[in-house]
Amino acid sequence: MGSGEQIIVLAHGFGTDQSVWKHLVPHLVDDYRVVMYDNMGAGTTNPDYFDFNRYETLEGYAYDLLAILEESRVESCIYVGHSVSAMIGALASISRPDLFAKIVMVSGSPRYLNDVDYYGGFEQEDLNQLFEAMRSNYKAWCSGFAPLAVGGDMESVAVQEFSRTLFNMRPDIALSVAQTIFQSDMRKILGLVTVPCHIIQSMKDLAVPVVISEYLHQHLGGDSIVEVMQSDGHLPQLSSPDIVIPVLLRHIRHNIAQ
Repeated sequence: MGSGEQIIVLAHGFGTDQSVWKHLVPHLVDDYRVVMYDNMGAGTTNPDYFDFNRYETLEGYAYDLLAILEESRVESCIYVGHSVSAMIGALASISRPDLFAKIVMVSGSPRYLNDVDYYGGFEQEDLNQLFEAMRSNYKAWCSGFAPLAVGGDMESVAVQEFSRTLFNMRPDIALSVAQTIFQSDMRKILGLVTVPCHIIQSMKDLAVPVVISEYLHQHLGGDSIVEVMQSDGHLPQLSSPDIVIPVLLRHIRHNIAQ
C-alpha cells in the first residue's frame, strides 16, 4: 500500500500482528510504499501450516522474510522490526545486505537470558515458569502477561489490543514461538550485520532491559545509533504513539550522520 519509490517493510513481534503498526502507517503511505505481513502462527496466517521444526530457530522466519521481499519484488527497503523481528531482519540482512538500506530495531534483544557478563533480564527459572503458565492455562496467562508487557494502565486500549492478538494465537503455537524467542541467542551474529541499524528502545520494558540497546550498539558490525525513549512497555508504538511515532519517522527519514 502507499505510493513512493522507497519501500518500508514493517514486521511485528511476538503475540501481535501487523495491526500493531496502525498508528504509524497513516504517516507513511503518502511518501513510501509500505509492505506489512504476519509472521507464521500470528494474525491471518493459517495455523495448520505452522511448521514446528522450521520455526524452532529464528532462521525459519528470516527465510520467510527473504521470500516475502522476493515475492514483493523489493530490491531495497527500510526495514522496521519490532521485538523478535528486529533480530529476524538482522539475520536476513547477513545473507542479503543489498535488500536492506537500513534496519530500524524497536525493542529488540539478541538474548533474553542472563549470562556471564551479560544482562538479558531473565533467569532460566523465570522462563520455565512462564512456559508452564502458558501450558497450564493459556487464556489466564494472556490476561496476566498482556498488561505486564504493554505497561501502564491495565484497562488501556493497547492492553486490550495486545490481549486480543495474543489470545488469537493457537496455544501450542504460541508456546513454541515463545520458547524459540526466549531461548534464542543471537549475540554471535551481531558482528556479521553490516547494514546501518537504528536502535530504538523504551526507557522501561519488561522484556528488554535498557542496557540491551547499548549492547547492540557496541556489537553490531555496521554503523548504528541508539535512541532511548521516555516510553513504558514492550509495545511502545501501540501504547505511546504520541512519543514513539515521531521518533520512528525521524529514524526512517534520516540516515546515520557520518
